[in-house]
Parts: sequence; structure tokens; C-alpha cells
Amino acid sequence: MVVTADLDYPRLVATAKAAGPGIILFRGGVYSDADMLRLLSHVLGRAEQLDLEHSITVVERGRIRALRSHSRRIGRPRPAESRAK
Repeated sequence: MVVTADLDYPRLVATAKAAGPGIILFRGGVYSDADMLRLLSHVLGRAEQLDLEHSITVVERGRIRALRSHSRRIGRPRPAESRAK
């Protein structure tokens, strides 16, 4: 599992059509440590549903999207989206 705010790494994984590693990508600006930990805790609490091992999980202030890293392009969400609390 890789946690990053850098778009280059998820793009490389998606372009290579790799099955992993799973990536948690923080988008949408600068997060305080408390905000990042709260959002990361929310994502990890839904690890099985989001299939973190095989997905690029995009975390934004208002939502969490899980993209299949080996079968979907970045920016195209899987059918189930979640609103972050």
C-alpha cells in the first residue's frame, strides 16, 4: 500500500496496468495532520469494500473514489462512490 499526494505514481501504475500495489491518493489541497489521519482512518475502515489492495483510492475532502488500478483509467470511478464524513 502506498499513500501519496503525487499524481505521477498512480498514473504509472495505471499505465502499466499493474494489479498493485494499492494506492491511496490524497487530492484537493493541503491537509492538516488531523484531517489526513481522520480521512485515512475512514478509508482503512472500509478497506475490504474499497478493495484497497487492487485499487487507486482517491481521497478528496468531500468524497472517496476507488478506481481499479489494472482495469480502469484514473479519473473514471467504479460504480460505488462514498462521501467522506
